[in-house]
Amino acid sequence: MNEKPDEKSESLKKDDTRVPPVQDFLSKPDLTACKNGGKILFATDDGFAVAENLLKETKPEWREGVYTDYGKWMDGWESRRKRVAGHDWCIIKLGIPGCIHGFDVDTSFFVGNYPPKMSIQAAVLPLEQEEKLPVRRSHIGNQAYLDEMVTVNAMHSELWEELVPMSELKPGTPETCHNYFNSFNIKDRFTHIRFNLYPDGGVARLHVYGTPKFDWTTVPASERVDLVALANGGECMGFSDAHFGNPKNLISPGRGTGMYDGWETARRLDRPSILEEDVNGHLLVTGKEWACFRLGHSGIVTAVEVDTHHFKCNFPDYCLLEGCYAPPGEEEKIMKMEGEPWKTILSNQKLLPNKPHYFSGASIIHPHGTVNLIRLIMAPDGGISRLRVWGHIRSYNNDGTVGY
Repeated sequence: MNEKPDEKSESLKKDDTRVPPVQDFLSKPDLTACKNGGKILFATDDGFAVAENLLKETKPEWREGVYTDYGKWMDGWESRRKRVAGHDWCIIKLGIPGCIHGFDVDTSFFVGNYPPKMSIQAAVLPLEQEEKLPVRRSHIGNQAYLDEMVTVNAMHSELWEELVPMSELKPGTPETCHNYFNSFNIKDRFTHIRFNLYPDGGVARLHVYGTPKFDWTTVPASERVDLVALANGGECMGFSDAHFGNPKNLISPGRGTGMYDGWETARRLDRPSILEEDVNGHLLVTGKEWACFRLGHSGIVTAVEVDTHHFKCNFPDYCLLEGCYAPPGEEEKIMKMEGEPWKTILSNQKLLPNKPHYFSGASIIHPHGTVNLIRLIMAPDGGISRLRVWGHIRSYNNDGTVGY
């Protein structure tokens, strides 16, 4: 059992309809990733490996010759060989509620022990319903008690909306481990999913790609909120360079966990051979890098946080922030433009290594008007861990005036 994958196994066929073009959903955020707050609430069985492994951001790992008290150590969720009626399943809370576009069911290293089939369901589960679930026991060898099964079955999660019907999986070889599935419903907002294995077996990772959907009707105009946060619907629209780290990481929840969890560019080749400073201590360079974000809601910016956490020898010299209001569908054209309609919100600010920087009050240039698109610029290059854009929501009326 659990033999190492044979790298010579047959590849996926080119006409496999499960595999969509990458741009369809793989560029969207993983709504169940640990770093985004995803959480296993219940699993029928954790015989060989716990369900929490499904939500790791790291690539699945193989440890040759490593065993636990229950069997071969595996980096994924693996249930025991079922010897009673039924099938295994788990309930996962999305860290960021939203519209689900697609899935990657990664079976890496599970070659003789992957489930033949699986399905995925989803629902909006109110907090009072979620609180009725039994306390999660996460350890190898765990199996749901009878009273826990009675409690969970009373929720009838088997009736949740089906986003992926019962579908075959491929083994966890390098050629076949990524099983891609489109969601049957990409319009409605969901908070929880049910992941079904038929009947048992192991899956390394489950990635749930989608668009965050925040309920802005609950936020009064007087409340200050992070307008660009991923959890609030912020989205990275484009960037100049992401050689070492993608700027979409900037708006993730919490502080960065490492340099890999931030935005880091390559060293610019056009930087001067000998660096000089201006009277303000800023480097005299012509090159710069940028990342553009669509806010979760249009608004007025009152404060900006730029965190260089973990970037000790590769932080930028300085940064600035611009904003504008972009009509729907115009973002891609506008984000590369210079000058109008962009307005400076935060002028050049010197940055320090491995440190959060908070700018407010006189540092924020007013009036900059209502914006729904912001552009963070760093010079000349380097890495930033997180970006927070604090402000108050504002809306544009049909006549172009600002509504409050």
